[in-house]
Amino acid sequence: MKMRKKLISIMLSAVMLGSALVGCGGTSGGTGDTGATEKETTAESKVETTAEAADEGGSTEASAPAAADGDIKIGVSIWSSTDVLGSQCKMILDKAADALGVQVQYVDQGHVSEKVTASVEQLCAAGCQGIIICNSSDTEMASAIKTCNDNGVYLAQFFRIISEENSADIFKAATDSEYYVGAVHENEPENGEKLVQILLDKGDRNIGLIGWEQGDATWLGRWEGYKKGVEKWNSEHPDDQAVLSEPQYAGTSSEGGSKAAEALMSANPDLDALIPAGGGGDPLQGAIAAVERAGKTDSIDIVSTDFLPDLGERLANGSMAGESGGHYCDPLFAFMAVYNAIKGNYTGNAGKFEDINFPYLYVASPEDYADYEKYFVDQLPYTDEELVEMSTLDMEGLKQKAASLSIEDAAARSGK
Repeated sequence: MKMRKKLISIMLSAVMLGSALVGCGGTSGGTGDTGATEKETTAESKVETTAEAADEGGSTEASAPAAADGDIKIGVSIWSSTDVLGSQCKMILDKAADALGVQVQYVDQGHVSEKVTASVEQLCAAGCQGIIICNSSDTEMASAIKTCNDNGVYLAQFFRIISEENSADIFKAATDSEYYVGAVHENEPENGEKLVQILLDKGDRNIGLIGWEQGDATWLGRWEGYKKGVEKWNSEHPDDQAVLSEPQYAGTSSEGGSKAAEALMSANPDLDALIPAGGGGDPLQGAIAAVERAGKTDSIDIVSTDFLPDLGERLANGSMAGESGGHYCDPLFAFMAVYNAIKGNYTGNAGKFEDINFPYLYVASPEDYADYEKYFVDQLPYTDEELVEMSTLDMEGLKQKAASLSIEDAAARSGK
């Protein structure tokens, strides 16, 4: 009996995949050779297909039961669903999927351009009606938008926005698209300025900078803020000048962060601060390890973006001087926007670029982190009931909900 059920399940999965490929315009199966990790989550079951399986069998396919009529499936194209920030994003998205009774399928693309664009094709071929994406450069969005337009799949960005100034043609394609829903992102220049100010207030004047990917819009926004913060300080303090290094690029790995930190320390013996700009948390961990190996924890202050799981301890022992983060709910709002588009609640998006601004949370002491931990680590900031209520908001309501999230807001809603 078990074997018979297994054979039936395999046959249903094959039928599902074939239907999805036809419905998506016959997208090439070569997308499975990206080496990305694909995961699918439903309210009833959780299925994971590893990168190894993708390499061996072309495009990966989910083995979950066929969805009932009216079920919604949303794809998530993310750099990693397992690193510090990515796993937090997955946690809140899975909770939303369970609350709404929809399916979620993940593709980990490592911010490798060809894998980013292939992930959109892969998710369309898997039958997703909507996709949220954290791309690594604006150029990838040209392909992503076209693929979604061709297949009638809704698309929203998270942690990213297309630069109207630097990518005018792609911005126009997004604005003109009936299927591009919008972008959820943070005020990165402001974020950069605030982090630099934490270092300057601590007396640091020789600051080393670690980036992740050249051309990434989020990275460029933060870099703009770091530079602006230093320039503002120098204009106000002509006798107490600060210096910000050119960036060392680390990619999104711990090893990359470690090597970048070592290079900066070697090039500048007077280095008294480091900013690993981000990249999911792994580059920061590598940079911290390099500073610890060099015995310079007491002499080099580190600030960054993307909260580490042990941030409270690191703020207490001095291996971190401050951090911005708590923004793992950013993709939640992209998810809700796409969900509403699929449900037909958002119409007439073409001709308007929807921009959802999401606030960072800042901590610079163990006390700051303790408050954050209570409402964002020990528990998620939204209950199932609040997530269902959020799914009914119009675009303006969703923007207001995103802008209002803070430690104080989460504390007030929890009643604790």
